[in-house]
Amino acid sequence: MSKKTAGHITWHLKGCEDADEVIHLAGEVIHLAGSEAWKHFDETHPTFAEEPRNVRLGLCADGFNPFGCFATPYSCWPIFLTVYNLPPELCMKSEHIFLAMTIVGPKNPGKNVDVMLRPLIDEFKELWTNGVETYDSFRQQNFIMKATLL
Repeated sequence: MSKKTAGHITWHLKGCEDADEVIHLAGEVIHLAGSEAWKHFDETHPTFAEEPRNVRLGLCADGFNPFGCFATPYSCWPIFLTVYNLPPELCMKSEHIFLAMTIVGPKNPGKNVDVMLRPLIDEFKELWTNGVETYDSFRQQNFIMKATLL
């Protein structure tokens, strides 16, 4: 991660003067950091929340037929991860959305999607339980980073 991006990863804690305006616009939550779910997660998992560089991710999936016609039985399901720690103007930009895996086959995964996602689930269990040593290029130090799906 670049030094500039690494500096933004703790944006949700910074208490900027305009942070409340950015998180809430016209009375509506426009970023997950301002939501009740985020606050509840912090209260429920205080050890995770005390390290502001721990990453909160969103998982997105949508299947399509890569051949463009439904007569050809084939399915492609990209699985994307979004980084919710980043400010609203960055978290949904393509350079901060990661392709975690692709599920392909002669038909959509349907009820077997959990089997297909097993490798990703195992990685998330490891990131939640033990974390991984990571270099913070903004603070120029190593730390144990953990991650979760919100």
